Amino acid sequence: MNKALTKTDFHFEGQTNVYHGKVRDVYTVKNDLLVMVATDRISAFDVVLPEGIPYKGQMLNQIAAKFLDATADIVPNWKLASPDPMVTVGLRCEGFPVEMIVRAYLCGSAWRTYKSGVREICGVKIPDGMKENQRFETPIITPTTKAELGLHDEDISKEEILARGLVSKEDYEMLEKYTLALFQRGTEIAAKRGLILVDTKYEFGKRDGKIYLIDEIHTPDSSRYFYAEGYKERFDKGEAQKQLSKEFVREWLMENGFQGKEGQKVPEMTDEIVNSISERYIELFENITGEKFQKASVENISARIEKNVGDYLKTV
Repeated sequence: MNKALTKTDFHFEGQTNVYHGKVRDVYTVKNDLLVMVATDRISAFDVVLPEGIPYKGQMLNQIAAKFLDATADIVPNWKLASPDPMVTVGLRCEGFPVEMIVRAYLCGSAWRTYKSGVREICGVKIPDGMKENQRFETPIITPTTKAELGLHDEDISKEEILARGLVSKEDYEMLEKYTLALFQRGTEIAAKRGLILVDTKYEFGKRDGKIYLIDEIHTPDSSRYFYAEGYKERFDKGEAQKQLSKEFVREWLMENGFQGKEGQKVPEMTDEIVNSISERYIELFENITGEKFQKASVENISARIEKNVGDYLKTV
């Protein structure tokens, strides 16, 4: 039986709002705190897949918490505590309507765009003659709009962000500075684990006039990692890289005729497929953090979360 948390319906003391995202459910308490529950839902191509992945929420939450702590000296972040393996509680910030995507290598959606003949992504010019998985001279920032639920994020240039007044010039320059510094830190941490941080996304918000890093950071849902060992040999031979990311889920879907387009049907997610995805996520966790994954009890996840979060909220 698939013991995964795919739906939540909590009623915390002082709760004033709830938002159900693709993967996370966010509860607002007293209009000041956020209780972010990392569910076991999984999305690809902006579609939530029909089956949950056991332990995925725990893994994502614990990776994000670890990296929020490891980067707090670069930029303040929203996290206050993780009272449950699947939950982070933090400060409510007013989110910027853009996501800061930073890429050090040409791959994924950027490669698919490049391969189609496009030589400019989000206002950033990409030179001719590049190959898949080739490293850029310096990391590039390719932002997207932060779409409403059910809509696709869209590529956007810095110039358009400023022209549309989505972010002020002063704030955007700080977002760029923080993005590159966070990516550099993530790159250094990954290198110690024998990994290459290929690309990732960051989200930022504002509270009392100050910029905060919000949401997750350096998880396999928001980032792509390559194994450093063998990268050059594979690249020289034009072979696919051995990677740690959610890309293997997208590849499985594409092999089975699904890319989130109208009329396409999600292939059947058998127990075997679900368990293999869960095992891959555990591999991701252990490689990214360098720690052994400790499975939390899945007997009654909702009751456990309700108690742990309720106990914590009494202390703040």
